[in-house]
Amino acid sequence: MAEVRRKFDQEFREGAVRIVRETGRPIAQVARELGVNAGTWANWVARDKRAHDGDRVLSEDERAELARLRRENAELAMERDVLKRSVALWVKDAMGR
Repeated sequence: MAEVRRKFDQEFREGAVRIVRETGRPIAQVARELGVNAGTWANWVARDKRAHDGDRVLSEDERAELARLRRENAELAMERDVLKRSVALWVKDAMGR
């Protein structure tokens, strides 16, 4: 027997996400109360979160930390590459003997 899928309009989905976001109640609890699958509800909340993550402006401290972390990440990547090359040379030398 085929499964009947319910359709929810955009207004209902936005309201559902707003309930979770503003009340802080768990997705599963709200979904149970309204008779919607918790996985479906979680997808709506995740989609909303991804859509609004770009809206947030970083503070000055967060920008400074981001710059520091990017520099540190670049330095670590460079150190990793140097170590990879040195290990490759060491293995090549050990196999040559």
